[in-house]
Amino acid sequence: MTEADTPQLVVGLGNPGDKYHRTRHNVGFDIVEALAHLWQVSLVENRKFQGACGEMRLLGGRRVILLKPSTYMNRSGQSVRAVIDWFKLPPASVLVIYDDMDLPVGKLRLRPSGSAGGHNGMKSIIAHLGTQDFPRLRIGIGATEKAGDRDGAVISHVLGKFSPAEQQQMSGVFDLAINAVEISLKRGVESAMNLYNGRSVPAVTESV
Repeated sequence: MTEADTPQLVVGLGNPGDKYHRTRHNVGFDIVEALAHLWQVSLVENRKFQGACGEMRLLGGRRVILLKPSTYMNRSGQSVRAVIDWFKLPPASVLVIYDDMDLPVGKLRLRPSGSAGGHNGMKSIIAHLGTQDFPRLRIGIGATEKAGDRDGAVISHVLGKFSPAEQQQMSGVFDLAINAVEISLKRGVESAMNLYNGRSVPAVTESV
């Protein structure tokens, strides 16, 4: 296995600012923060990269960079492009973590490539990298059940917070996601896909 088979830049998508903290749309931020805490990496705001960035060294000295773009979701690609240009990384070495309404809460999916699927952050990254051929870890946030104003319901859903029961469920999802990222870094994305794409965290019953 070569360096090209394993991610070198792990990007979590979200929106900066307290009003977006811990919302469904910010699960990418949350997982990168959890990785930084686990690896004892400081995420420092870097104007050149338009995001909060930190790095660690794996055994053998290989560098892994963590990034939370500060550009707001729909301009995430600006930050990712700045980092890969500076470190001279190939687009295929970028692993992006983000929320997905097409997956229920409790599910995650790791893929080596694919379309944006309507996600504005991914649209921006694909546009700035000029390719869809980079791995991504999609975290299920469930779909809105509200009828009527579909666009308004979607915005309200993704910018809303998880229920207490969902928060407990998401804690287990974060554990799976962290493990999937670590396996991707050590053994490659395909190995992590085989181990984690079939896994899910069961719903927690709300107490009455």
